[in-house]
Amino acid sequence: MYDYDVLVIGSGPGGQKAAIAAAKLGRRVAVVDRRDMVGGVCINTGTIPSKTLREAVLYLTGLAQREMYGQSYRVKQDITVADLLARTQHVIGREIEVIRSQLARNHIQMVSGTASFADPHTIIVDPGDQHDNVRLTAGNIIIATGTRPARPEAVDFDGKTVMDSDQILELEHIPSTMVVVGAGVIGIEYASMFAALGTKVTVVERRDRMLEFCDLEIVEALKYHLRDLAVTFRFRESVASVERHNGGTMTRLESGKKLPADAVMYSAGRQGLTEKLNLSAAGLSADNRGRIKVSSDFSTEVSHIYAVGDVIGFPALAATSMEQGRLAAYAACGEEVHAIHSDLMPIGIYTIPEISYVGKTEDELTEASVPFEVGIARYRELARGQIVGDSYGMLKLLVCSEDRRLLGVHVFGTAATELVHIGQAVMGCGGTIDYLVDNVFNYPTLSEAYKVAALDAMNKMRAVARFQT
Repeated sequence: MYDYDVLVIGSGPGGQKAAIAAAKLGRRVAVVDRRDMVGGVCINTGTIPSKTLREAVLYLTGLAQREMYGQSYRVKQDITVADLLARTQHVIGREIEVIRSQLARNHIQMVSGTASFADPHTIIVDPGDQHDNVRLTAGNIIIATGTRPARPEAVDFDGKTVMDSDQILELEHIPSTMVVVGAGVIGIEYASMFAALGTKVTVVERRDRMLEFCDLEIVEALKYHLRDLAVTFRFRESVASVERHNGGTMTRLESGKKLPADAVMYSAGRQGLTEKLNLSAAGLSADNRGRIKVSSDFSTEVSHIYAVGDVIGFPALAATSMEQGRLAAYAACGEEVHAIHSDLMPIGIYTIPEISYVGKTEDELTEASVPFEVGIARYRELARGQIVGDSYGMLKLLVCSEDRRLLGVHVFGTAATELVHIGQAVMGCGGTIDYLVDNVFNYPTLSEAYKVAALDAMNKMRAVARFQT
């Protein structure tokens, strides 16, 4: 009856996993995306290039080794944009190859072009190269179009001096001064990277603090390190205008302050890529940020059409998009769908140094009147911390005072985004810190921090218990 059982619009993390999951279930599957966007924003302008850029910055600046070799240590004295992007383009190319291979191996048809709905079961694909449009029909359709940076209308973006987080990868030279508007994840990640390169960065944020969803102690530690890299913060400030002058910029704040800089990067949230989909032809709509509303199995108000990834809003992470895509494909194919455990979803922020956490924060537990104890391990007390030259890192465990269950894990420093998964596994199994106390960890490793922090929490709880007997 239809050309395909499942048709996926978008080849980013959510679209890839949806297509592959449906193909593994024996369905006829096609993926539609522009030829120059295979892998989606994640591979081409977002997650992969920004994290690769971060690795290049850390290596070339020698920042992570200065604890041992002195503050003047650098692998390369004059770092250029070409140095940074060489590694980035290599990784992007390899990742695109992997994606194309995976789709081909699972007999998934890749259709190049821009998709739009003609009716709830029909997609029109515009190849964009003077070829005729292609008409495809499908029993189930999964929208995984992702997002683009939101752009305030009052700001004149030129991609060179005033840019969004996608355009920053097209910089011609490393600016000596930069204003970053927005202290969310993307803004702070790029602020830390350019600060590590020696750029004088000023972060403007209208809220009282940055990364307000993170543990306050961890955020304060990050803020201290960014200030040590000469980052200036302007909280509770809003941008009135941005002007370009003689190859530079002048950012005027509503408070009257003026911030001259070589470049301005806006990180003002994301906008769902739905404007070209002609959603109304399928009986769908999007909100003012281009996001599509879905139910727990990622189906939209039209039951055979699903949406996954950034286009449905929070948490808008590559990792969660992958799982959403897999589950949406299962639902479309009539398989049982288990809900994502949102309370066990790890968050990774690739700042310098990096942050990662899973579970509750201290503030959330306090507001919920949940009694808890805190266990701390500092990298400087670990042999591995001394070996890698990380004297500032820390791992914090939040433990239920009543039954010793692990309620939250917060990590700051080297390999934070890797270490967090140990705590995630313990929490997912309903484990207590007894496991961490009694377990043997390789030595010397950063993972040993779990045992140190668990013992710290256990000793604190024993001290309380002595006063209760």
